[in-house]
Amino acid sequence: MSTEEYLNGQIILIDKPLHWTSFQAVNKMKYALINKKGLPKKFKIGHAGTLDPLASGLLLVCTGKFTKRISELQGQAKEYTGTFYIGATTPSYDLETEINETFDTSHIDEALIQNTVKHFLGEIDQKPPIFSAIKKDGIRLYEHARAGDSVEIASRKTSIHEFEITRIALPEIDFRVVCSKGTYIRSLAYDFGKKMNSGSHLTALRRTKIGEFNVDNAIDITLFEQSLSM
Repeated sequence: MSTEEYLNGQIILIDKPLHWTSFQAVNKMKYALINKKGLPKKFKIGHAGTLDPLASGLLLVCTGKFTKRISELQGQAKEYTGTFYIGATTPSYDLETEINETFDTSHIDEALIQNTVKHFLGEIDQKPPIFSAIKKDGIRLYEHARAGDSVEIASRKTSIHEFEITRIALPEIDFRVVCSKGTYIRSLAYDFGKKMNSGSHLTALRRTKIGEFNVDNAIDITLFEQSLSM
């Protein structure tokens, strides 16, 4: 792809690796394009939807004029796959923090799991995790959490379009979810365990689709960088 094509605007499908922030991924691409394609240092580039460091998968990176489409792309439905660990919770609702409470799971069977899924289909009220980047009184929630502050978090409306369990091997449950913008899968994990009179946290997450864009068509960041030299 030529320098002009990147400047005019492209949507690049990236398969973000684990432990990278979305910002790091975009920054890596930006400097690769500057150094290998000669793009100006202030050319426009951004991503359409943050992925947590502990999540892998589809990141849409827009360049040039296509950065104007970021809001539109962010509003599209997203598909995720992953794993809930049943019987324990963490403050962050995932593996960022250590287990803080354990629960009985002897009453949990496939029938209860499948019945619980039904409670989360359609429009639901969901509270974001305390370990999130949402701001409260001008300060990000994760900063409040790390400072030990007690913060009241307002619930918000979100929609779960599809929710299926793809594997049950307690204490692990694998799932596939299609949801609206702003849905926290970590919160879904926590609420799912609570609904079963137990606990749960997220141990794996992968974003597989954004609208019609599929991670199967995405490229690894290292391979993207290498392709710029060809």
